[in-house]
Amino acid sequence: MKFNLLALFFLLSVAVNAQNKPVAKKKLFIVNSYNQYLASVKSNPNNELVEIKKAIPNIRLDIRYATRNNFMQQVMYKQARAFARKPVVDALKKIQKELNKKGYGLKIFDGYRPYAITVEFYKKASDKNFVANPAKGSKHNRGCAVDLTLINLKTGKELVMPTPYDSFSAAAAAKYEKVSPEARKNRDFLIAIMGKYNMNVLENEWWHYDFSGWRGYDLMDIPFEKL
Repeated sequence: MKFNLLALFFLLSVAVNAQNKPVAKKKLFIVNSYNQYLASVKSNPNNELVEIKKAIPNIRLDIRYATRNNFMQQVMYKQARAFARKPVVDALKKIQKELNKKGYGLKIFDGYRPYAITVEFYKKASDKNFVANPAKGSKHNRGCAVDLTLINLKTGKELVMPTPYDSFSAAAAAKYEKVSPEARKNRDFLIAIMGKYNMNVLENEWWHYDFSGWRGYDLMDIPFEKL
């Protein structure tokens, strides 16, 4: 009886210690070497980060993070360029072609984002719901997300949307109800055509679209200057 009580006490102690032991955080795998990136492209051509403007010459760019016109109010990118993985750019080509037939086009605000920039965003953002947590990384860091809007091809002007790009307001949500009929029509049209080509809107940002196959791509921390 005495032995059984001692054994039980020992097992309980082990269980308590196991519960109190801190769980080791899983270290993120981040591609931060250009040679490592090149090797990944060699093994799978879909890993290539394609420059969007070169692949789709008539697409418009407004790379806000290469300016001070962003929520950080500082220049985050040294170059005003936009990249995405090859399947994402292939999808954008099809979307742009379909839009052009209707007199519209895409304007890109952001594409691939180096991981180090995501860390900086998270430090400064007042509302963490609108920035990715570095503990998990962003789909932008994987080259599988784009921020964009619609423009009228004739005028070059943006179509009316519920909010400006990078707004932290509730009205930025993809299904926010209290918007004008024109803004709702344009927003829903953009969401529908992007979804048709496997680019899915983020719930709280009408301008943000994630490639449905994003899980197959690594986080990246290669600066634009090296691409």
